[in-house]
Amino acid sequence: MAKDTDINLCHADGAAHQHVLTLTRVLDATPERIWKAWMTPELLQQWFAPKPWRISDVQLDPRPGGVFNFVMHGPDGERFPSNGIFLEAIPNRRWITTDALTPDWRPAGQPFMVGSVELTPREDGRTDYVATARHWNAETMKQHEAMGFHEGWGACADQLAELLKTH
Repeated sequence: MAKDTDINLCHADGAAHQHVLTLTRVLDATPERIWKAWMTPELLQQWFAPKPWRISDVQLDPRPGGVFNFVMHGPDGERFPSNGIFLEAIPNRRWITTDALTPDWRPAGQPFMVGSVELTPREDGRTDYVATARHWNAETMKQHEAMGFHEGWGACADQLAELLKTH
């Protein structure tokens, strides 16, 4: 029989909450402009992959259960479809996506992560930008880190910052 302390480890503050990778930046744009760069497929395609990688076939429906799909293309012809949904979408503030569920709320197979972006406006017109990837276990978190989470997500944030200078 499980002890009360065993049960607590499986809930609110369980081990899965420890498997987090985070990127924090200050972007020289308002939350509204950042939201637009994320939620407009033509704009997202311009920055949401570390060059020379790119994305195409973007489908976005920013509402709980709405799709967040794209195909990532590598410089050597690699092709990686990414299918997910929005769990939350608060315009100009925060959105959360996952590949764990389909739009009809069914398990999608082997989940990789829950991603979120949080925007906090600053008094000077800039925005605190926090992108977080939460993983189900240490193995997938380490895999994501080895794939270049910080470098890749950092490069994307830099590309976003460049795009925001003109959009």
